Amino acid sequence: MPSMLDDRGYNQGYKESKSVEIRTERRCDYIISRMELKESTRILEIGCGVGRHSYLLAKKTGKRVLGTDICGPFIDEARARYSLPNLEYEKLDFNSQSDVMSVLQGQTFDYIFGDGILHHLYDNLDNSLLNIYKLLNYGGKIVFLEPNFYNPYCLLIFNVAAFRKMAKLEPGEMTFTSGFIAKKIQTAGFSNMEISFRDFLVPGIPDYMIKPVIAVGNIIEKFPLMNRLSQSIFISAEKCG
Repeated sequence: MPSMLDDRGYNQGYKESKSVEIRTERRCDYIISRMELKESTRILEIGCGVGRHSYLLAKKTGKRVLGTDICGPFIDEARARYSLPNLEYEKLDFNSQSDVMSVLQGQTFDYIFGDGILHHLYDNLDNSLLNIYKLLNYGGKIVFLEPNFYNPYCLLIFNVAAFRKMAKLEPGEMTFTSGFIAKKIQTAGFSNMEISFRDFLVPGIPDYMIKPVIAVGNIIEKFPLMNRLSQSIFISAEKCG
């Protein structure tokens, strides 16, 4: 799979292709389906990369969206390529409490989302989820899509040293099971949690295979045991307390 490297040389996503474009839009539609949009709705993306998801969310919803990422060059590219009046970008290291405070300056949000970001925060996951909880307004939701531990590809690249090196993963980056992340989210104080297994569309596959893979994937997702081989865990939860 063609990867997109950050300024430290680590893999942070996939280079543009038709499959990536379709995959991104499908995921954005899923995220939006978990939202109840109001005039004042504000949305934060953690790990926005070059801004594709933030742009689509801002365009499709018309709401204020802030995209953040640890990689300065990604933020520069996002600002250059994906511009809307209701869309902003900021460089932000979410592992740094001082950075979160100085960049966001007391802002709160109705929705916080990310596509493949929580597993980058694995070593600091408990504190990161608490920070996310604090940044949400009451009644607000998180929506995250994370690599699925049981997917054969994820199982290999995250757990075999040679494959980790080939995939250019960060040292602390690690996938997890649905049970593991569910416990972490509950401990952070979230409720009304929904977790499902979705998406079999592999980035970078030939164009002629995209529709068949989506069609077959849509069927497999309906079967409780087979769907555990999907690429991603889809997570949503609410701040009710």
